[in-house]
Amino acid sequence: MDKHPPAATLGKVAVIGLGAMGYGMALSLLKAGFTVTGYDLVAARLAKFTEDGGRIAQTPAEAAKDADIVVSVVVNAQQTEAVLFGEAGAVAAMPAGAVVVSAATMDPAVARRLAERVEKDGKLYLDAPISGGAKRAAEGALTILASGSRAAFAKARPALDAMAAKLYELGEQAGQGAAFKMVNQLLAGVHIAAACEAITFAARHGLDLAKVYEVITASAGNSWMFENRMPHVLEGDYTPKSAVDIFVKDLGIVQDMARTARFPTPVAAAALQMFLAASGSGLGRDDDSSVARIYAGLSGASLPGVPHP
Repeated sequence: MDKHPPAATLGKVAVIGLGAMGYGMALSLLKAGFTVTGYDLVAARLAKFTEDGGRIAQTPAEAAKDADIVVSVVVNAQQTEAVLFGEAGAVAAMPAGAVVVSAATMDPAVARRLAERVEKDGKLYLDAPISGGAKRAAEGALTILASGSRAAFAKARPALDAMAAKLYELGEQAGQGAAFKMVNQLLAGVHIAAACEAITFAARHGLDLAKVYEVITASAGNSWMFENRMPHVLEGDYTPKSAVDIFVKDLGIVQDMARTARFPTPVAAAALQMFLAASGSGLGRDDDSSVARIYAGLSGASLPGVPHP
């Protein structure tokens, strides 16, 4: 049975942010039968979305006007606040009772503050960070880690069903979804850094990296991040699927949360230092597996496609 309800029952959705994730989410909503209006600062993305059957707007407010659901898929909390409450922001233009679905990764305390502001204006807020990558976004197969009121879930559910293969309902208070996402990002960042360390360690010892990849992915030391990211290193292709600076941001949030809670996170802190080194070396917009290039530079190891130090 199709997981999507008949198109006639579906309403209007605004997607604010048509980057790699947001564009795929907008396409999934279109395929499900929603009327979708997209907004992005990049004109080429708007033009492409029009070609793919979507509507476009020139401001977040224009996109959100008459929308039942506003999906915000921007980079961070600051951008989320700007598109919701800044000049020509979405919230003031939304109908009463409409819902904001906020997909950005952020500090849980910030998510709670944003929810309070949205709800004070007579709208609903769902804290809904996402996981799965651009390919799954386009397939409507994301994992969404959501928290918010029952009313917010009820209003957003048709769109959530169109965008997600797995929807976790993690509580009735905004911020709980964000906290779960930060646990995931702590692990993801550590695993990427560890995978980059391991593959470069292998290179420094003259091992056949293709064979290392084959052996490790069949062994106990494997991780999803090793299996997913190390092909980029083997191919010498650092075209960003997920950029270094994303983990500079996310592991930075982990450190802020840990400091507030007086909780030690030494392994995550060490991983953050490697992402900071990559970003500081000019690789911030490259693929996050670029941490391996930093290890290569420090150790004299040779990696495919990377000039020998």
